[in-house]
Amino acid sequence: MNDQSTLSIVDKDLYIASLPFSNASKNTSRIMLLVIFFCIPGIMVQIKYFGYGTLIQIILAIISAVLSESIILKLRKLPIIFHLSDNSAILTAILLAISIPPLAPWWVIIIGTIFSIIIAKQIYGGLGQNLFNPAMVGYVVLLISFPVQMTHWSLPNELSSIKFSFQDTLLSIFIENFNKNIGTDIINSISDIITQATPLDTFKTDLHSGYNIHKILKEPILTGTLAGVGWEWINVSFLIGGFLMIIYRLIYWQIPVSILITIIFCSSIAWGLDPNHQASPLIHLFSGATMLGAFFIATDPISAATTPYGRIIYGILIGMLIWLIRVYGGYSDGVAFAVLLANIAVPLIDHYTQPNVYGY
Repeated sequence: MNDQSTLSIVDKDLYIASLPFSNASKNTSRIMLLVIFFCIPGIMVQIKYFGYGTLIQIILAIISAVLSESIILKLRKLPIIFHLSDNSAILTAILLAISIPPLAPWWVIIIGTIFSIIIAKQIYGGLGQNLFNPAMVGYVVLLISFPVQMTHWSLPNELSSIKFSFQDTLLSIFIENFNKNIGTDIINSISDIITQATPLDTFKTDLHSGYNIHKILKEPILTGTLAGVGWEWINVSFLIGGFLMIIYRLIYWQIPVSILITIIFCSSIAWGLDPNHQASPLIHLFSGATMLGAFFIATDPISAATTPYGRIIYGILIGMLIWLIRVYGGYSDGVAFAVLLANIAVPLIDHYTQPNVYGY
């Protein structure tokens, strides 16, 4: 019997398996669940400061994500339960829901979630094929399409001061004329509460209006321990959750660390050169969606860079874009735009940072 015939017989008994010293215990479904689990501290703190609206938005987003993905899977004649069980649609829904104002109208989160799942994910072929982070695609579409609804954030803790219950929150989200059916005093209070800017937006707007930076930093929303009131502890919570994800090896440390170091580097130089017109590094780090973006959004394994050096370049690019958009751009935060712009560069980054093949 010649070598060729011997090989053909042996091939029938060959199968692909993990190496004896490799233990791949984490599947996609479990990874997604763990990421959701580590989001919980940040979500709980966000609910504490901004009320039950965050929880309602999460529920609406999950329902919309599951239904829209099921419909597309049905049209594509793919097994619905099998693909839904990877929990990627639920994670996308949660990330989008905690990124929008808690009291945004119900149709805002539904439109954004449907766009994220159908256009940003399924139209490319589903999980593993999308070029951009689906949650951030949905967020940017909402921000550009509905700027008024997407910039009406409530002031931290103010809802509890007027006894804004879960039922009131629910009605406010689902009934746009709800304010007409309640007392005049509460109407005035709610109007003040839901039309406030975020700390970053307050800083940017007041600075462009010619206010002195020392006066700006005395604004109530900017008088927190680290940065913006409420926002600082939300960022700290997502920082803790992200650190735990690194420990459990759910994400690579290079991306969030390079993002945060770049933001610190750029903001420190700008603040040192012009302290009267630049925000301090603490404000950049602990306001807005900095920690959420660095640990939970930019680290998406599908749309992020995949090589070791590429992840560092990818993180540096996002950090620079966040700082540039915040300081010179038209939007006060810029995390979503920075991540999407960096997603475009991922193929180029990966191409030029591929490690050498063993033996060459």
